[in-house]
Amino acid sequence: MLREINKLLTVRDFLLILYTMIIEAPIYKEIYGPLRIYEVQKVIKLDTETESVVNNFLFNVPREKIQNLLKDLAIVVPLKDELLITLDGVLKAIPHKCPIIVVSNSKIEAPNNFRQEVDLIKHFATLTNSQVILIHQKDNGLAKAFDKTGYHAILDKDGYIRNGKGEGMVVGLMLAKMLGAKYVGFVDADNYVPGAVNEYVKDYAAGFVMSESPYTMVRLHWRHKPKIIKKKIYFRKWGRVSEVTNKILNLLLGYLTRFETNIIATGNAGEHAFSMELAEYMEFSTGYSIEPYELVYLLEKFTNENGNEKSKDIYDHGIDILQIETLNPHFHEEKGQEHILDMLLSSMSVIYNSSVATEELRTIIQEELKTHGVNLEEVELKKPHVLPPVSTIDFNLWKDTLLSNAETLLVFERN
Repeated sequence: MLREINKLLTVRDFLLILYTMIIEAPIYKEIYGPLRIYEVQKVIKLDTETESVVNNFLFNVPREKIQNLLKDLAIVVPLKDELLITLDGVLKAIPHKCPIIVVSNSKIEAPNNFRQEVDLIKHFATLTNSQVILIHQKDNGLAKAFDKTGYHAILDKDGYIRNGKGEGMVVGLMLAKMLGAKYVGFVDADNYVPGAVNEYVKDYAAGFVMSESPYTMVRLHWRHKPKIIKKKIYFRKWGRVSEVTNKILNLLLGYLTRFETNIIATGNAGEHAFSMELAEYMEFSTGYSIEPYELVYLLEKFTNENGNEKSKDIYDHGIDILQIETLNPHFHEEKGQEHILDMLLSSMSVIYNSSVATEELRTIIQEELKTHGVNLEEVELKKPHVLPPVSTIDFNLWKDTLLSNAETLLVFERN
């Protein structure tokens, strides 16, 4: 049998066919306009040697397709004053073929944390021959590039890039575009388990391979989010904020479709990725609201009653939103009750202020916040600050301005 196959394939080609990732097939979905939101797909096997799985409920993603896609997938790491050893592990775990973009908003006054990050990344890029771009979020040249192209929403009153993860992501997205990336993924810099980061990136790639649309978002659902309880590790299935955000987002989708659903499981998915064609189309919000806002924005955009302009190409292809459950848990630093409350308020404010939220849903949000100890007489559910789609930016002007004026931009190419 092997001799017969080898008449058609080289040994290398044959092995590439055999090595695959097995993942649950994207079968059930909710459809709203061009949106196709798929239920969570579990990773069955990260790496296996099997030519095929004869099962309509499983999907074989050939390693060759994943490897070919990785070179076009830029990974953006936004960070702010993270532990250097944690950042080092994250960088070393990103597959070698992926260009890495680090957008730092760390301290530049004493102690100069950014200077330490520069030293670490220089050493990493030289040691591993990796392709890395590094820039500081407060770079004057970066601010000038956005100002000159009229993208003022990202600037603060002093003319610098605003603080916030969303702003860092937009900077990373523009740098990924500068590299010619076809896909862009985001990973947090506070992950204690480097192997988890490696899987996240490959899960992104598998999602893009499975998708049938050039407009695709892959959102990761962590299998567990461990906590230390009484000196023992407890593997929580859900984060406290995620449970509430998912519940409210599903109610919003249910009101729009008129069918109750629980399909959304990634409302606060910090680890997620876009095809560049979809990323350029997206609006982004700031702070902890960014992940739920991505879903709310798309629901608003394609609600007929809103009279939003529809893109024929997007309707022709549809937008695939894939949710993949990782094998690895997500283990990161505990940031305290205040951090959790900020995340909860930001997430709820996005939905509360949405143009497609009903008064009934707003009442439910208020009651949900009260059960979590929020005094609504002292807290305002503010509409988030929104950054327009980057497709509105004159890219060539932005690039030329950045390269001529950047002060902290470092580019490490592969030899």
